[in-house]
Amino acid sequence: MSNRRPETDLHQTLSDVIQLLDRNRVLQELAHRQDTPNRDVVERLQQRQNLVEVQRRIATLHPADLAFVLESLPRDDRSTLWEQIEPAEAAEALVEAEPTVREALISVTGRRRLQRIISHLDLDDLAWIADDVPEDILREVRASLADTDRQLLEQSIAYPEHSVGELMTREIWTGRESQTVSELLADLRVRGALPEHADGIFVVDGRNVLKGVAPTRALLLARPDAKIDTLMETDPLAFKPEDQAEEAAKAFERYDLLTAPVINERGKLIGQLTVDAVMDFIREAADAEALAMAGLRGGEDLFAPISASARNRTPWLFVNLLTAFVATRFIGLFESTIQDMVALATLMPIVASVGGNTGNQTVALVIRGLAFDQVTRDSIPHLIRKELLVSLSNGVIWGSLVGLGALALYGQWVLGLVMTGAVVINLVVAAAAGVAVPLALERLGRDPAQGSSVLVTFITDSTGFLAFLGLARLFL
Repeated sequence: MSNRRPETDLHQTLSDVIQLLDRNRVLQELAHRQDTPNRDVVERLQQRQNLVEVQRRIATLHPADLAFVLESLPRDDRSTLWEQIEPAEAAEALVEAEPTVREALISVTGRRRLQRIISHLDLDDLAWIADDVPEDILREVRASLADTDRQLLEQSIAYPEHSVGELMTREIWTGRESQTVSELLADLRVRGALPEHADGIFVVDGRNVLKGVAPTRALLLARPDAKIDTLMETDPLAFKPEDQAEEAAKAFERYDLLTAPVINERGKLIGQLTVDAVMDFIREAADAEALAMAGLRGGEDLFAPISASARNRTPWLFVNLLTAFVATRFIGLFESTIQDMVALATLMPIVASVGGNTGNQTVALVIRGLAFDQVTRDSIPHLIRKELLVSLSNGVIWGSLVGLGALALYGQWVLGLVMTGAVVINLVVAAAAGVAVPLALERLGRDPAQGSSVLVTFITDSTGFLAFLGLARLFL
């Protein structure tokens, strides 16, 4: 296993690799400018010497660290480094890389090299990245497998996206309930190793039906002649392959699990779900949600081509532009009021900004509650009431401070009261929208994280302008 290293060492390695790649690029340019008969030979020698140092720097990296280095490089440097990685190490790094980076690496890899890389993957890892592998290469890999392995691979690929079956591994070791501790340990010694994250042995009967889990600690502390069925937990938490990965992740977090058995509809053990696969799923889901809240569809490679990044950001920018035009129409209704009192134009952004911040805070809390199943139909009225009261109290406090600021700047107490009233109204509306918009999107079957922020900002901007300018026209 490659070495794991502290974050500081990893960043130093990244810095070293970047410097070496920069030096390699400079040497190539210098050698290319030399108009000599031996230019090509000199260029190859210089490049080889420099890239050998690059290979030395990455040789001992853990696959996850190697993936981090690849993700942190611009595309040209990434491709150069990718070509220097041996197929076996490249296969492991490919599994660890973010989906967008994995897709980019596969797209720049030659067919023959990609086949060699894919050949180093076990069935679980191949199933994990199968959607990113070109269909013709995946077909050839399938054809090269034994019948049993081919069937297992096709079953794994067939499971729905974001399901337990997609994440599970078939690398499981089992024991029989009729065995003694000494017999089970003898079997394990013959096998030579335990699966990663093994905190127990799955106990099955003669038909491979799951009967329980024997914790590793209990096996180590029990007498050699103790029966396994006296040590095992007879009602372990088990998942079906069709279960949602999100629900499994919540169970792993709630019960501090390292592994969990996966069974079919007849109760037969078919695989296990491990904490490392769950953590990978949680990380990808969190990344996707963070990007969705910013209006980005799916993942985006930090160093993606300009055209691809622009297309990814276009839809919600277009929606935001439309909502901004609508919000300006509320201002247009009060042009004469603003002309009579120019101070209103300078104070409007304050009201809109405070409301937008409040609305987005509420949106974040509601989306988090939905993600953890904390928001139910019965709890929605309480949630709305609580958020409205919080916003009302904040509106009174901060609205009063804003009103005092307006009074100090312009010397008009009525203007201060208008500011206070507008802030209170906008914060209350922002809280209501912050709860209603995510709930409505979820009810419509849409991702609440995607678009809630844009819609709530539109509502708070419009309400802020309308409340502030409407009160100004009424009282000023």
